[in-house]
Amino acid sequence: MKNSITLFITLLMFSFGNAQIPSGYYNAATGLTGYSLKTKLKEIVSNGHQDKGYAGLWDAYKVGDLDKFYENDNSILDIYSEKPTGPDAYSYTPTVNQCGGTTPGAEGGCYNREHLFPQGFFNEELPMKSDYLHVMPTDNVVNGKRNNYPFGTVGSATWTSTNGSKLGVSNFPGFLGVVFEPIDEFKGDVARSLLYFITRYEDKLQDFDYNNVNNPQDGSKDRGFDQWYINLLMLWHKNDPVSPKEIARNNYAYVYQKNRNPYIDHPEYVAMIWTSTLGTDENTVTKNDLKISQNPVRNGELVVSGENIGKISSAQIISVTGQVVQTVSEPFKNSDRIVLKNTAKGVYFLKTAEQTLKFILE
Repeated sequence: MKNSITLFITLLMFSFGNAQIPSGYYNAATGLTGYSLKTKLKEIVSNGHQDKGYAGLWDAYKVGDLDKFYENDNSILDIYSEKPTGPDAYSYTPTVNQCGGTTPGAEGGCYNREHLFPQGFFNEELPMKSDYLHVMPTDNVVNGKRNNYPFGTVGSATWTSTNGSKLGVSNFPGFLGVVFEPIDEFKGDVARSLLYFITRYEDKLQDFDYNNVNNPQDGSKDRGFDQWYINLLMLWHKNDPVSPKEIARNNYAYVYQKNRNPYIDHPEYVAMIWTSTLGTDENTVTKNDLKISQNPVRNGELVVSGENIGKISSAQIISVTGQVVQTVSEPFKNSDRIVLKNTAKGVYFLKTAEQTLKFILE
């Protein structure tokens, strides 16, 4: 997709896509940067947004999610099964193959509605549940494997889909839990959709279940996600630029629900709002990278190392089921350790605004 022919097509499509932006749509954002820009974009993409209902997505997919870019066969374009450089293992006919009440045992059975930001974190409420810009048609089985895990990069995969999407333990700096990794072709699509979501619903973020260990929210309405997740999404946004598929889908979103993803229309907005803490080699985190010094923990004290840890304002201890069992304000102001309270033996996570680290309590 990154060859010269595709680049030429992309430029043509991008020009066409920009022509579809209503005149003056982003004028109010001119001159703004940082979270002020994000808040203004929230106002822009909320104004006029029409909730078409959860069932309406099925009809939307029949128009906005047809494969006109790879096989060009008008099948459902599923980011979890599409093979950009070869034949797909299976394909879906719109409506005919959408999921009913039965879950197939293997890929290729049916497609359903994948919330890139899991709907369980916002209690399946509208309009988030039915927002076309972050709900995509995907294979039912792969969607189930992804579950509500955050996206990330996988070190050793425990499961791999037919197109190479993977489930496994994260090897990305700042998070050691289970993550789901789409193929490179669609990482930018995922990143821009998630950044849209925390922009569009900025005023609702603090009501979501951000204490769940699989939810990479930081609990704020400003940055929105933990720093490690911002690092990941900015990297994916950079490495997988806006594609013709995204432009076409964004244009249809405006026809369908009367709003747009600003990070597809203006990719430069991402760096104007968020800042990455990745090093220049894009594989290491800056000096505030945290490490658990003694893991497994055997004496009831969690010892943490890393520069500037004294500046961390709050930390949570979260069980493997997602329950917050302990919250500590300024945890490392006077020492490098947290005394664990009322915690039985098992697997836990230490969560700060910047990172989430897994540890075992023995």
